[in-house]
Amino acid sequence: MTETASDTSGSRPEARTAAGALHGTREAGVAVFRGIPFAEPPVGPLRFAAPRPARAWDGVRAAVSYGPPPPQGGAFGMDALAQDSAGDDWLTVNVWSPDPGPGAGLAVMVWIHGGAYTIGMSGLPEYDGGRLARDGGVVVVTFNYRVGLEGFGQIEGAPANRGLLDQIAALEWVRDNIRGFGGDPDRVTVFGQSAGAGSVAALLAMPSAAGLFGRAVAQSAQGTFFAPELAADIAGSCAAELGLRPTAADLAAVAPARLSAAGDAVGAKMDRWADRWGLAAHRSIPFAPVVDGDALPVTPWQALADGAARDVELLVGHTRDEQRLFTALDGLLGQVTQEQADAALNAFAPGRDGARRYRDGFPAAGPDELYELVHSDWLFRMPSLHLARARTAAGGRAHVYELTWPAPGMGGAFGACHGLDVPLVFGNLDRGQPAVLIGEGPSPEAEALSARMRAAWTAFATHGDPGWPAYDSGQRLVQLFDARPEVTAYPEETSRRIWQDHAIGVLPLLDR
Repeated sequence: MTETASDTSGSRPEARTAAGALHGTREAGVAVFRGIPFAEPPVGPLRFAAPRPARAWDGVRAAVSYGPPPPQGGAFGMDALAQDSAGDDWLTVNVWSPDPGPGAGLAVMVWIHGGAYTIGMSGLPEYDGGRLARDGGVVVVTFNYRVGLEGFGQIEGAPANRGLLDQIAALEWVRDNIRGFGGDPDRVTVFGQSAGAGSVAALLAMPSAAGLFGRAVAQSAQGTFFAPELAADIAGSCAAELGLRPTAADLAAVAPARLSAAGDAVGAKMDRWADRWGLAAHRSIPFAPVVDGDALPVTPWQALADGAARDVELLVGHTRDEQRLFTALDGLLGQVTQEQADAALNAFAPGRDGARRYRDGFPAAGPDELYELVHSDWLFRMPSLHLARARTAAGGRAHVYELTWPAPGMGGAFGACHGLDVPLVFGNLDRGQPAVLIGEGPSPEAEALSARMRAAWTAFATHGDPGWPAYDSGQRLVQLFDARPEVTAYPEETSRRIWQDHAIGVLPLLDR
């Protein structure tokens, strides 16, 4: 995706990186640099390899357009967006700075986009960092990383978790270069949503990411982490769609768009392999970080409980109605049958009596509510809460929130659904796909809520305090973001109790 910004002030900000000089644009008082390479294009001999630092360039490079996105899955038409972009320089960063002077020493917020590890690109309009940087007085960084088979397929002859390795390379670029954009490399916060928040959790557990950030924000952390055997089996099915083996040698010559299409084909029929792939198949999730025992030694929950990244302060939370968006996209809003609700409870509720505990804990809930509750809890709500619990149990600090404000768009049908936090945190209430949740012409209430969330996120990034007490196992205080925000005990108490003795573990390959 390419997008050229206009220089509204007549000036042209410049910055210098280790690889060379840049010029960007100035937009509403913020210096903006787009499409800066942080690694060599992962194509040709570097296909499926760990990222390598970008080569230097001569002269002053124009940094005014987003770099092309990595190959995409087909959801939401993302594959077409990727194919419309020329070039293979997929691994680029973008920077927004209210004060690009090298001595400004501003806090830095590095965004990791979501997309189920299958889609996503930093050039989407909802991720424009201008308002967050300007209003919060912080430097905002976004970047691309490899997704789908390119980034997360378990391919023989290639390192696991290439998408996560890309993220570490981007953070290393920030460490080495952000001072030239007004940022302080010793005050870096990573923040992400959905698979981006799952990535944040993974980075907390990865030894190679240690020291690259001091604070972390996980918004609706996706709780899926694969065993190597499961990831390899899924990759094998993807390669079989092309008549190939899941090896770097076999797949290196396959056009990226064809490889993404093979991943889509498997993702669309994962229910056929439910006996082998288990919950990943039930939820049609073909890609996720792989707990390989090396780059990612254990799950984030185990790592935090064992004291990993203890000095990294954590802000974590979720929306109240995480599943509602997906139920709507599946055409099931208000249409869930008792049979479908029972199947979801039997698949996703924890333990042998989990389904019964949901029915007993929510006696007035009908099929729709039970279906959404167990899906929300399994994929996002309980993995997010358990990150805070693991962090505090090991003596660390965590702040927890829940977004309960119902989205007014689409007649209010989506509630406080998955993804609603993205436009609120960035302040981009009238652009990008999530903006449809806000409704046409953002209301004063939406603007006020967005301002509160932006202030909390940037305050946390700046000095570690988002404005409410830290979470503990006694009071369990959390911030509710609504039209009238309040601090209260964690409101999803029934779900918390159902899941309190259940570890968020690795998804295995089942017996064949």
